Amino acid sequence: MKAETHPNYNEAEIRCACSNIIKTRSTRKTVLISICNVCHPFYTGMQKFVDTAGRVDKFQQRMAKTQAAQAAAAVVAAKSKKK
Repeated sequence: MKAETHPNYNEAEIRCACSNIIKTRSTRKTVLISICNVCHPFYTGMQKFVDTAGRVDKFQQRMAKTQAAQAAAAVVAAKSKKK
């Protein structure tokens, strides 16, 4: 195997925004991340579930109002053409 073909693999620190430090090995000395297993909502149990059913219902209600308004406008337009 050729010498000096692979990069140096040294001890490194992974630093999270929550000030958690993880020791590992890498080609970099420090790796900065914004979220880790200590502060991630999935692992901490603070996960928020989005009420997608509520959003869908709201959208369908708005769509029904829009369609009703368009139908009413079409009826008015048809009556004005007949006159």
